[in-house]
Amino acid sequence: MGLDLLIPFGILLVLVVYLIATRIKFEKQTIKDYEEKFENWKVHAKPEEKEVQESKKELVGLVFKKNGKIEIELFDEFTNNKIQRGKFNSKIRE
Repeated sequence: MGLDLLIPFGILLVLVVYLIATRIKFEKQTIKDYEEKFENWKVHAKPEEKEVQESKKELVGLVFKKNGKIEIELFDEFTNNKIQRGKFNSKIRE
């Protein structure tokens, strides 16, 4: 009676070992494929460039405080028009 159960358990053990081995082989192959795709992507991928480049800062005038009044000396007429229209931002530096 012991020999009758040994054959099915032997077949089951061989089947389990086979399934484990094939799964390990499949996982290694999958990892290899994705690593190749990643290396290929790194070669062909272009880094995204900023479409909008920030403009450089430019000195257009000087601000003075004299006798409690603020005086702004500007170097060009275009900046004077922007100041008169109120199209400017102010920033306090500490």
